[in-house]
Amino acid sequence: MKRISNYDFTYKIMMLGDASVGKTSLTLRYISGSFLEDLKLTIGVDFYSKYTKFEDKRIKLQLWDFGGEERFRFLLSQYCKGANGAFFLYDITNQVTLDHLPDWTQIIRDQAGDIPIVLVGSKIDLDEFRAISREDGIQASKKYNLDAFIEVSSKNGQNVEEAFKLLTELILTEYSLPSDTK
Repeated sequence: MKRISNYDFTYKIMMLGDASVGKTSLTLRYISGSFLEDLKLTIGVDFYSKYTKFEDKRIKLQLWDFGGEERFRFLLSQYCKGANGAFFLYDITNQVTLDHLPDWTQIIRDQAGDIPIVLVGSKIDLDEFRAISREDGIQASKKYNLDAFIEVSSKNGQNVEEAFKLLTELILTEYSLPSDTK
């Protein structure tokens, strides 16, 4: 008996960035619509799935939430294989979290190829403590040849849906065009 899938596409999305930038919060806000105040740091990798629709397509997103601590970095090259897109998150209140962008993107490109990467400034609900301007985020996105930039708040939900729609659209464009038109 042949099983018919209930979705048109499955995409693997990497959630990347330093520890405590909000990767798990963003993932959980997107999946459940809620915000948990006291999350534990991700140890290694956590995996989540969400079914969504984009235009007329039914899509399964596999979200791989990668622990941002340096001691887990050696695992990243294995988990990047087969990825279709990635979010790189930085905390707008902590400059160091954006400074590590070139290291993360190099690993992604070496292991997953030229997949769409969206730079995400997180924690915009803490704007009064901002250390990285929106313009600096945009410039970093351009400097490292990333596909898009967005700022989000997992706490209040601002731009969360938009971020995932943005990356989904980039992935669909990347993988649905005939190879001779890319």
